[in-house]
Amino acid sequence: MLINDELIAFLRKKANSLPLTPGVYLMKDKNGRIIYVGKSKAMKNRVSSYFTDIKNHPIKTLTMVSKVHDFDYMLTDSNIEALALENRLIKLHKPKFNIKLKDGKTYPYLKLTLNEEYPALTFTRRRSDDGAKYFGPFSGAYTAISLMKTAQKAFGLASCGRSFPKDIGKERPCIYKQLGQCSAPCDNSISANEYRELCKKAAAFLRGSFGAVKRELEAQMMKAAEELSFETAAKLRDRIRALDACRQTQKVVGSPDEEKDVIAVYSDDFCSAISVFFVRDGSITDSETEVFGSDKIAEEADIVAYLCDFYLKREYIPSEITLDFPLSSDSENDLVEFLSVKCGAKVKLRFPEKGNAKQLCAMVRENAREQATKFKSAAEKQSDIALRLAQLLSLEVVPELIEAYDISNMGSDNITAGKISVLNGKFNKAAYRTYKIKSVDAPNDYQSMREAISRRLSHAEDTYPDLILLDGGKGHVSGISELMAELNCDIPVFGMVKDDFHKTRALTREDGEISIAREQAVFNFIYRIQEEVHRFTFGNMQRAKRKSVKKSVLTEINGIGQAKARALITHFKSVEALKNASADEIAAVNGITKKDASAVYMYFHREEQTEN
Repeated sequence: MLINDELIAFLRKKANSLPLTPGVYLMKDKNGRIIYVGKSKAMKNRVSSYFTDIKNHPIKTLTMVSKVHDFDYMLTDSNIEALALENRLIKLHKPKFNIKLKDGKTYPYLKLTLNEEYPALTFTRRRSDDGAKYFGPFSGAYTAISLMKTAQKAFGLASCGRSFPKDIGKERPCIYKQLGQCSAPCDNSISANEYRELCKKAAAFLRGSFGAVKRELEAQMMKAAEELSFETAAKLRDRIRALDACRQTQKVVGSPDEEKDVIAVYSDDFCSAISVFFVRDGSITDSETEVFGSDKIAEEADIVAYLCDFYLKREYIPSEITLDFPLSSDSENDLVEFLSVKCGAKVKLRFPEKGNAKQLCAMVRENAREQATKFKSAAEKQSDIALRLAQLLSLEVVPELIEAYDISNMGSDNITAGKISVLNGKFNKAAYRTYKIKSVDAPNDYQSMREAISRRLSHAEDTYPDLILLDGGKGHVSGISELMAELNCDIPVFGMVKDDFHKTRALTREDGEISIAREQAVFNFIYRIQEEVHRFTFGNMQRAKRKSVKKSVLTEINGIGQAKARALITHFKSVEALKNASADEIAAVNGITKKDASAVYMYFHREEQTEN
């Protein structure tokens, strides 16, 4: 890669002028875009290290440094402030070379509303500051829901979805009361205070305190048996069995009171993977692995930033975290301080060198390596498809970024163009865009496509695509090829042609079609793209249509409300077609009276009536 020695010297000199205080730095490319965000306890030392002895940098860091043209920085009062600021800036700018930090909105959680009179335990993917207790995030919905069902069964929590105390006495208890799996607050079988106590036990279980909860239930069962309350003792026995059944599905790796998280990192030139195993009461209760591509820097500071963000979203942090990799004293202190503040108690980091803890670390690292291997295998497979596509289309480069476009409309109203993005073989939904066409009054797919792509290329904050695919034939390709020539853009353009059954048949350019029927992997790839761009574009057009119907000018007509306006648009497909219809044709629409039809017809022909 090309290194500009003069630029590096300038950046090194600028970095050496920085203070030896905590802060955050933002590396920028030649276009001023932020490509990397980092933090340091001593800004001068950290930033200047990027521009010193650069030939010995790891390949990922060297690649990033080769693209840096300038940097900004922000000073903070402490390392904790720097960590928090770094976290926010990475999420805000999504720099190319940073490990991606997720905002947690789509993670699975379990929500327990202990702030209500009758708490409810539910599954959710949205964590809010509403006073409820959240458990997780979990590695997947199946894990979360399985744990929720175990808690409901073991502690007799309602799973019917009724709201208490509002629904008490309104319906008969469901079968779960008869099975002894629900304490039945619906018929006042249990008081609010007693139900709350059950929910508190469930909360302890969800935090991972399996052993303590089981011992308490066993004590209650023995007491009930001694008092000859055999029905109560039987219910408690069944709850203990439910907990044991859950326990049997978990791998035991330590003593019953052992509680910690075990974290390992695997990294090579192709990718990096971070695995976390959650050990509660000596058993692995869940795990989570994140894999990052070759362009993501996974050095010590980046891993610390990732872990801070990882635990920022978690309700519970154990007092011990075991790491399979070393940390410098500064990084260790930063992480301990951050976690301890978040936890509200001292968190200890361990770096085992032998024994069972070391073996467990090896198992977690093997899991990280396995996930990285799967990631590489999938990427290599996708690379083969992209390479074969490039060969079929005689492209100069193997396409990494592909954009596909489609046009959708109902008559002349709400003409919509949609763009989807495919990055390294995966749909990049963050880059999907919708364009409301403004340059045409009547359906004209060629002109609509031209407007959409012209607007996209004239406002290209990101890099241009390596390949553009159009949902259409030679006419579309010809029109967009002319646009490329006008804009002096050298981007290959091909159409995705469908057969008589509306299924993908071939790719086309101006001089003829290229069959992909016998290239099964390429065919499937193009088929998925064509279906996705159609789904996205048509869906957005329909939403715009529904919105326009709600605000339709038809509701200005006396006697025409939203329902009748919707019926008219649905029947005639567009306002233009309705305008050209006769009063009798309008009256034929279901729900429209002759009086309504006359009013609609007169509304669109007022000028003719005035002339007469």
